[in-house]
Amino acid sequence: MGYILTKEDFDQVIRNLLKSYRIFAPVRKKGAGRFTDVDAVIYDEITEGTQIELEAKSDYSAKEFLLPLSETLFYFTEQEVKEADLDKRPVLFFARSCDLNAIRRTDQIYLANGDARDPFYQRRRDLIRYVLIGCPQSYENCFCVSMDSNRWDGDYAFSVEYSDGQIRSDVADDSFDGFFAQVSGLEKTSISPAYVTENKVKADIPDQIPASVIKSDLWDEYTTRCINCGRCNFVCPTCTCFTMQDVYYSDNGRAGERRRVAASCMVDGYTDVAGGGSYRKKNGERMRFKVLHKISDFKKRFGYQMCVGCGRCDDVCPEYISFTNIIKKVSRESREVES
Repeated sequence: MGYILTKEDFDQVIRNLLKSYRIFAPVRKKGAGRFTDVDAVIYDEITEGTQIELEAKSDYSAKEFLLPLSETLFYFTEQEVKEADLDKRPVLFFARSCDLNAIRRTDQIYLANGDARDPFYQRRRDLIRYVLIGCPQSYENCFCVSMDSNRWDGDYAFSVEYSDGQIRSDVADDSFDGFFAQVSGLEKTSISPAYVTENKVKADIPDQIPASVIKSDLWDEYTTRCINCGRCNFVCPTCTCFTMQDVYYSDNGRAGERRRVAASCMVDGYTDVAGGGSYRKKNGERMRFKVLHKISDFKKRFGYQMCVGCGRCDDVCPEYISFTNIIKKVSRESREVES
């Protein structure tokens, strides 16, 4: 059961929630896009409901609360190490099905990828409750249906979606019903979150990728086309790689902080090793590593695909490289080998 709200009603609900929760949601930033007078939709902490962008797909993923581009983990001196402070207030996180499925994949990597859990990720993750943003229609370059991430089958507090000038909300957790009940005039009605059932863009991933595809010359095209800017990695909701940086406050190096900083397999320096060695120097080799990790290696380990089909990598690439077109080439060569 849920409610149909006006924009004013929804803003009142958000004001009620803000008394108990921090809220992170997609926000439209005027003029912050890649080109002049182009907006960008990014995740940010909001202070009122009117800031939340419910109609457009966000240009950047929802992962940046859990995996900040740069995060101080702890401070150190000669005598002690102190973990960085973190705002412990509970968080409501507005996200679409693809992004919630992507968080499930980052949970897999940081919390269920061996014997130890990452404590810095865990402490952020424990603060979050989900708010599901419904998807009445598919967006450009989305292929979430192909990746089985068009629906979210996990827990959520409530859902929201903008439709015909109103906001439809399914309250899945009864403990949140009171925040809606405080708004006068609302009546309960049957609401189900909208899900995309078909994308114009599709990805047909082969069950097995032969070794010959790994050695194929299909990757050579991207040595010249790709400019290794790393944008595809930084907007991807399932890219989780990082590097560590120590920042020293004094010349003797005995006081400072350690930071976890986002890293990218498509950017120079990612595979540098001691002694001056570097693996995957060519951009085509880097593209091969990224693509096969998304559609093969992760699945071999965990049983489901890493990519969630949000299409942001296609949206942001300055060279118009299409991830789904690469998948088609991989599929075609794989099937040629099988036949």
